[in-house]
Amino acid sequence: MMGAAELGAFVRQAEHDLFRLECLDQYQVESDGGDYARYVAGEPGPDMTRMGPWLDRLRDETGRGLRRRRVHVLRSPVGDYLRFECEWAYALNAQAGEEIRILDLAERPLPTALTLEDFWVIDGQGVALMHYASDGEFVGASLVPEPERFQQLAAQEAAWAGAEPFETWWARHREYHRDRKVA
Repeated sequence: MMGAAELGAFVRQAEHDLFRLECLDQYQVESDGGDYARYVAGEPGPDMTRMGPWLDRLRDETGRGLRRRRVHVLRSPVGDYLRFECEWAYALNAQAGEEIRILDLAERPLPTALTLEDFWVIDGQGVALMHYASDGEFVGASLVPEPERFQQLAAQEAAWAGAEPFETWWARHREYHRDRKVA
């Protein structure tokens, strides 16, 4: 089982394509720097002293040709955590070059090949399954042996093909925006 540092080293090996499938409604991660609590408290935006370097990293990765992709499988209506993730993470990450898609199971069917387990795929080959406690706290990650990767690789393709671009989904769901302005 890999801890956060080992998983980070694994992910940083990606040279061309880095894919992440997320399926949980909430994650308990220290890397948000308290931003979720700030969001729920009504603060105006994320801590940019923490978020700025991350966005710089995304822009740098895109500039050197790394394609970073993510699909989040969810079901509307979404709660505070997913609203936070969309408004304070995905919107900014997408502007910095990450390609993000949403597979909303209230609007689209679950693709047959899709497994509802979180994982990373690097360069279409290396696969790491993510393990979480029931409250969304990261427990560890495990590498999937080569002969067993077909399931996650098929799920990756099914998720990407079946999901819609985050920007499109987010624009249609103004009810989740904190300002709730109707366009």
